[in-house]
Amino acid sequence: MALPFTKVEGLGNDFVLVDLRPGRPAAAYAGPSPEDPAVVRAICDRRFGVGGDGVLAILPSQVGDARMRVLNADGSEAEMCGNGIRCVAKLLHDTDPAMRRPTLRIETGAGVLECALDVEAGRVRTVAVEMGRPRLTRAEIPIRPGGGGRVLRESIAARGRTFQFTAVSMGNPHAVIFLEDAGSLRTLAEEFGPLFETAERFPNRTNVEFAHVRPDGEIDVVVWERGSGITMACGTGACATVVAAGLEERLPLGVERLVHLPGGTLSILVDQAYASVRMCGPAEVAFEGFIDPRRLPNSGELRR
Repeated sequence: MALPFTKVEGLGNDFVLVDLRPGRPAAAYAGPSPEDPAVVRAICDRRFGVGGDGVLAILPSQVGDARMRVLNADGSEAEMCGNGIRCVAKLLHDTDPAMRRPTLRIETGAGVLECALDVEAGRVRTVAVEMGRPRLTRAEIPIRPGGGGRVLRESIAARGRTFQFTAVSMGNPHAVIFLEDAGSLRTLAEEFGPLFETAERFPNRTNVEFAHVRPDGEIDVVVWERGSGITMACGTGACATVVAAGLEERLPLGVERLVHLPGGTLSILVDQAYASVRMCGPAEVAFEGFIDPRRLPNSGELRR
């Protein structure tokens, strides 16, 4: 039997979703686990697999309507994924009659998050996610050396160039770098993103945002995602960037901000006291299918 899956994207940040809850079709699959790192790498390969920025496993939850497990394209696990949780909420609502309600509570590695669904003709168009409180102390992020202070405009250097970054955790770590030149964001992300992701001061590695604040208060961002590289969009990265803009006093908070990513735009609202963050954006199904990971060209380690 092959593994049933759904390819879903949020602003081009694309995932292979497998619903492993009891009674769902994928739960009967008896092959290599789609939560196994080798299987994840094979499935996410864009030339020899389905292709994706990660695999999202939907699992039963004791504290929410369902649990989301985020597995990056390299097989590593992330605590949270902003675009991913919108995709999971859409799939739950659109495919499971028991989940057709205005709000869903999804358990993640960052806690149980509430998702408000905007539904049209029986299908979810956009999802507003209450992302919770941003973590701002060195110990919470985490970052070396640890402690209770915030990481604000701290220097980080590579290849003879020094940047200033502000660190935020949205359940997963982010290092936000603001730049005056919007045209250089992608070039710098490609060059320095992989170097900063694995820098020694980030014990769990980090996502890296290269951002530019426009005169009108909107923000352009290119994100190097931990475990996936540059992606079309990053929900937690957009949230972290608005938080960092507030911390650096680049923008006042308490105002809904538009964050423009390569794949589209997210709306982010950060409470003035940093007590909560709200993210709103779309989710779309690309296609459905079946796959046997053992038959993929790059899955030799699964057959051994």
